[in-house]
Amino acid sequence: MDRLDELAIFVGIVEEGSLIRAARRLRRSPPAVTRALASLEDRAGSRLIDRTTRRLAPTDAGRALLERARLLLGEYDAAMQGSRDAPIRGVLRVTAPVLFGRRHVAPVVAAFLDAFEEVEVELVLADRNVDLIDEAIDVAIRIGPLADSSLLMRSIGEVRRLWVASPAYLKTHGTPQRPEDLARHVAVLGTSAAAQNWNFGRGRRPRRPRSRLRVDDVETRLQAARAGRGIAHLLSYQVADDLAAGRLVRLLREHEGTPLPVSLLTKGADHRAPRVEAFVDFAFQRLSRLSVVQPERRSAGKAAAP
Repeated sequence: MDRLDELAIFVGIVEEGSLIRAARRLRRSPPAVTRALASLEDRAGSRLIDRTTRRLAPTDAGRALLERARLLLGEYDAAMQGSRDAPIRGVLRVTAPVLFGRRHVAPVVAAFLDAFEEVEVELVLADRNVDLIDEAIDVAIRIGPLADSSLLMRSIGEVRRLWVASPAYLKTHGTPQRPEDLARHVAVLGTSAAAQNWNFGRGRRPRRPRSRLRVDDVETRLQAARAGRGIAHLLSYQVADDLAAGRLVRLLREHEGTPLPVSLLTKGADHRAPRVEAFVDFAFQRLSRLSVVQPERRSAGKAAAP
């Protein structure tokens, strides 16, 4: 973790009086905040925070560091503000999941290029967690729980995993009402081990559905589901248009898991050039308004269609 980040975390802990509240304020995980404090205390060679059952408070060494840390962070912010006033130019590298990137991120990138004529963008679409440091990525759009890290996060919204099938398939094979009914059905699956085991929440064991078609490409699985090849388990944004048009039908709603977060990720503040700051604000304003990432409203105990 960057040492300025550690100082910012330390100041946040003192000001909030709580590791959890500091993590919330700084948009970090509690384990990442705990590790940053331990690393800082190790380097300082002394305890910086006294931990009690009610509140955290700085030690004498912590109070001395606190004043210097605030001065350093203030000077850093002032220096960066001068940098942000510079023209927005240069190469920006952005990554996103393939289908979400094609449908939603690529139009945002195109609009950003129109707005900032001195910027170039490299858009990397990949259905894996691209490492921002190793692969020199400036901004990542990620779907799913985030691993503990020092990356900065802005929440865009959420999506769900849905079971879907075509009306033609359901007319021929019937509509499953509970997970146990899937034993009589056939599925269109991904090729990964995780994609071939379906989870139905607490108290129910995962099931490996019978399948005659397994494919690693989401768009191809969608085409197969539309053609009546079987039941598919896909993300709500991937099937939203098909559900709205009646090409697919949503199944087993009460057994869907918890929503998956959709996030904008960047490296630490010292890596955020003006073009990165500009793109994060630009993308957040547009992506967070997408209907496909809005939390789903439920009424009378039933889920509404996405």
